[in-house]
Amino acid sequence: MYLEIVSPEATLFSSEVDSVAVPGINGEFQMLNNHAPVVSILKSGTIKIHTHTQSHLVFDELHAKVVPHNDDDNVLTVSINSGTIEMKDNKLIILAD
Repeated sequence: MYLEIVSPEATLFSSEVDSVAVPGINGEFQMLNNHAPVVSILKSGTIKIHTHTQSHLVFDELHAKVVPHNDDDNVLTVSINSGTIEMKDNKLIILAD
């Protein structure tokens, strides 16, 4: 599935991923390939991005909020204050604050 995380300042992340776990207002939930369409509000917390590989990703000053997880090389994290997600046709867009 394709994930795009957009903040008011810039696009923080844009790549193919295996799965994404997000902090929903009713608890954390995860989306995989071919997930049913969903629109939801996010609360303050951490987005966990599971990738197959990170070799194609760029970790520069613009993407400083995307941080590799300490315990797993295939997991990236992004801390957010709030946000909105839309999942449709294997594309997940997160508008994050």
